[in-house]
Amino acid sequence: MPYHKDKQQAFQAAQQGTNQAMDVYNSIVHNDPDYGVQLKRLKNEVNEAFNQINNAIETASDTQLAQLTQYKEDLQSIIEEVNQ
Repeated sequence: MPYHKDKQQAFQAAQQGTNQAMDVYNSIVHNDPDYGVQLKRLKNEVNEAFNQINNAIETASDTQLAQLTQYKEDLQSIIEEVNQ
């Protein structure tokens, strides 16, 4: 049973990390004087979320794997949009 618990915890950490990165992304104000600080925070959140996703992928079920792949795609979209 500990394996199942670790698997679920890893997935939940990835889910939470992705949600936090999305929240930071959605709160960025482009004309704000703190835009650079906001981008740095976003970069940190996205990197942390990617790490959590990669950890969760190691033990993910097929259903979780599909969701984790979607999280990675969502984060990649954020990166591409910010880099434009």
